[in-house]
Amino acid sequence: QVQLVESGGGLVQPGGSLRLSCAASGITFRFYNMGWYRQAPGKQRELVAAITRRGSTNYTDSVQGRFTISRDNAKNTVYLQMNSLKLEDTAVYYCKADTIGSGYWGQGTQVTVSS
Repeated sequence: QVQLVESGGGLVQPGGSLRLSCAASGITFRFYNMGWYRQAPGKQRELVAAITRRGSTNYTDSVQGRFTISRDNAKNTVYLQMNSLKLEDTAVYYCKADTIGSGYWGQGTQVTVSS
């Protein structure tokens, strides 16, 4: 059974920080590109950050300089460090694993930025 188990979401004040974690099982983690997506109510799901099997990263413009994606292949885990959080970052955040011929989603975790 493939599982992507997320943790670290919650309520944070504007300007604060959170670190999301996504622990994968049931896949050969090192063969997968990983990504973080988010979706606010009534809005389209968007790619936030991605990291390749080799560790190359890319970010959507709205989080560039504030968020950092990383991976630890020894722990089968991908992280999203979120700093300087804004109200507009409020969304459900999803972890995704991709490789040729397969792709998997995490369950989603709520991030709420509010004063």
